[in-house]
Amino acid sequence: MAIITKPVTRQASKPDSFERTLRSANTTMLFSETLRLAIDSFRASKVRFLLTMVGMIIGSASIILVVTIGLTGKQYALDLLSSIGPNMVEMQYVGGALSGPNNTSSPDFMTKDDEAAVDAQIAGIKASSPMLEYHQPVSIGNGVSKEAMMLGVSPQYKDVRNLAVIAGRFFDDQDDRSHSKVGVLVEPFARTLFGSINEAVGKKVTIQGIPITVIGVFKPRVDTFGQSEIGDETMLVPYPVLRYFTGTDQVKEIFFTMKDAGDVPRAANQILALIKSRHRPATVYKYMTMTPILKTMAQIANMLTVVLSLAAFITLIVSGTGIMNSMLANVQARIREIGIRKALGATAREIRLQFLTEAVSLSLSGGIVGTLLGLAIPISVNLLTPFKIPISYWAAVIALSTSVLVGVIFGTLPANRAAALDPVETLKYE
Repeated sequence: MAIITKPVTRQASKPDSFERTLRSANTTMLFSETLRLAIDSFRASKVRFLLTMVGMIIGSASIILVVTIGLTGKQYALDLLSSIGPNMVEMQYVGGALSGPNNTSSPDFMTKDDEAAVDAQIAGIKASSPMLEYHQPVSIGNGVSKEAMMLGVSPQYKDVRNLAVIAGRFFDDQDDRSHSKVGVLVEPFARTLFGSINEAVGKKVTIQGIPITVIGVFKPRVDTFGQSEIGDETMLVPYPVLRYFTGTDQVKEIFFTMKDAGDVPRAANQILALIKSRHRPATVYKYMTMTPILKTMAQIANMLTVVLSLAAFITLIVSGTGIMNSMLANVQARIREIGIRKALGATAREIRLQFLTEAVSLSLSGGIVGTLLGLAIPISVNLLTPFKIPISYWAAVIALSTSVLVGVIFGTLPANRAAALDPVETLKYE
């Protein structure tokens, strides 16, 4: 009787989810074991590794502090320039002639009507002021007189130019409408004429026989070092009042301030185009804003921060050399241990991973401590003092990333040397 047997077919083995999970578990066990060995190594040589970490701590903290100092300096410079008037647009008459009868010519200055047209047609303007300029001696009595620069402006000029009134008050819209004969003196001029700013308020000065009452003393919030229209002998009076002396409403400069600093470039071009459309084509006008200066200052501050950060990176590189020397000494001291591990089946890859993990852990530990120290200083200043220092958490990320990179780069050579050791020779090592 024949026995019929059914052939047994064996399916080709394929990696299933269980095998993938097993490999993942083996990898996790390998890494955890490597990390445990690294910790044991640190405990065995605490002093050496702590001294090696000092360089990483200093380098990481330096990066944080350098970036913080750079951001603080940048913010201070921008705030300083912003105090001059970041939203301001200054329109100026440059040149060009307006032909008149008998082939004569006269300057084609801007007028108060140009200011009114801009206010009515350009969106986003917060305040504006024309400026008439007139040079004339002022007398305080007893034959004492001083040369002065009179500026005829509107009450909004105080806000447009960001002036600080340090005594008395600034003239207002009522003074402007009623043509009140009042004025405000710049601080140095008030001290020159009356000895102190408080003594100046309420006193009278005479210009061409017309008395002007001093109602206040002002100063620019930021020293422009002589780069503005306000000098040390300046007196501001209402625009209609100065027209008595000049006999004209033609002005060389008109100031505008925008509600939003982001509107300044757009508004400046629109104001220029509108004013040019109201005058002869040959006449030349230009505008000035703080936007280019602010951008330049920001670029300079950023460049200084980068340069100083590179100097801090040098500290990290030096620290990396220290880590490499420490790890080479560590390999030399553990030659017999490496041989025993290889004899028990450890592969060169596992040995390399062990020492590379130790180097990265050493570098990263120093980076973490240095980063925490670097952040602690500006955070403490912000919490405990009225000063607000900008903090860049990106600098912390860069410091930690650089610490890992330094550990990998400078730990590779010791790790490769440990992995390349001959197991037979290592077991003979005393």
